[in-house]
Amino acid sequence: MNSLELMKYGTVLLPFLCAMLLSWGMLPYILLISYRKRLFDPVDSRKLHQHIVPRLGGVAFAPIQCCILVITFVSLYKLNIGNIDLQVASWIILPSMALLVCGLVILFMIGIGDDLIGVSYKWKFVAQIMVGCLLPLSGVWINDLYGLGFVIGIPAWLGMPLTVFVVVLIINAINLIDGIDGLCSGVVTIGLAVLGALFAYYGAWLHAIFAFITVAVLLPFFYLNVFGTTRRRRRIFMGDTGSMTLGFSIAFLVVSFSMNNHFIKPFSDGAIVVAFSTLIVPVLDVARVMFVRWRIGKPIFKPDRNHLHHKLLRAGLSRHSALLFILLMTLLFCLFNIVAVRYVSNNLVVLVDLLFWGGFHYLFNVLEKRQLIARLQLFINL
Repeated sequence: MNSLELMKYGTVLLPFLCAMLLSWGMLPYILLISYRKRLFDPVDSRKLHQHIVPRLGGVAFAPIQCCILVITFVSLYKLNIGNIDLQVASWIILPSMALLVCGLVILFMIGIGDDLIGVSYKWKFVAQIMVGCLLPLSGVWINDLYGLGFVIGIPAWLGMPLTVFVVVLIINAINLIDGIDGLCSGVVTIGLAVLGALFAYYGAWLHAIFAFITVAVLLPFFYLNVFGTTRRRRRIFMGDTGSMTLGFSIAFLVVSFSMNNHFIKPFSDGAIVVAFSTLIVPVLDVARVMFVRWRIGKPIFKPDRNHLHHKLLRAGLSRHSALLFILLMTLLFCLFNIVAVRYVSNNLVVLVDLLFWGGFHYLFNVLEKRQLIARLQLFINL
């Protein structure tokens, strides 16, 4: 590895370390303020926790992401630190990065309002559509399906609305998967790490830097969320502020990686399948839950306890075991798809993914029904 390559990896490592230190520094202050002002997540029958826990951990995410990203962008382009060629012209990347920051700020403000006083889901939906429109406006939109569904290139009039729909879907999927400690942050961390490594491999260094900045912000939160204790006042939730900004962050990277645009990265046949493999678990879980609600006649947006993590908990797994199971499933989907797209078509890879997901839930439902019948028989015998 020559000195130029080392400097490129250094441009990723330094923002990563700065973001991690800022996150470690901000979260204790957020905890202190939350306890003093009694800003806690409400405890109800649908929640798994039974103690007061602050829900403003996500307040630390967007400010650190935006601050470190802007400083890094200015340092690399305006000040030309290290004289590093990032293989993309600033006039191409600047609009997408600028509107990425705008979208994070909008969702940050809506999220804080929702976590503190509550915001109607209609207004949150409007805000999500608004930030979804920022990606096509900046020139980032899904313009190629790479043969998925036997469709290759798609026109702007179809690709741009599709991009807005995908962004809103991802934001809500990430928000809805935030059901047990570490699940949302863990799934997003794995997805961002995979995308960041892929962007670095293709030489799209600014996208890789943003991905690893977000990973760095999440690591301290993940530790406090999973291993922090309520008695020592070291446990915290991310709230809607965190889940929505994280959803938009990974949506930006997924759409950027999926886009057939040589200015960002070289062409790759399996780009769209590889990109969305990072979101298979949350997106398919939300789709399955909404389908079940529709089939039994319940409102599709009404919360319930039918998500994947709820099913694993009902099966007897501990929260940490359920978390580890879902994180491993997410990682395996990513690794399988990255390797599989090199040898078989995108359609076949997606078919295998869907068959695995459907088969897993079918077997799980069968076992769950057998356990329920066995418990009923035992109760009758008693």
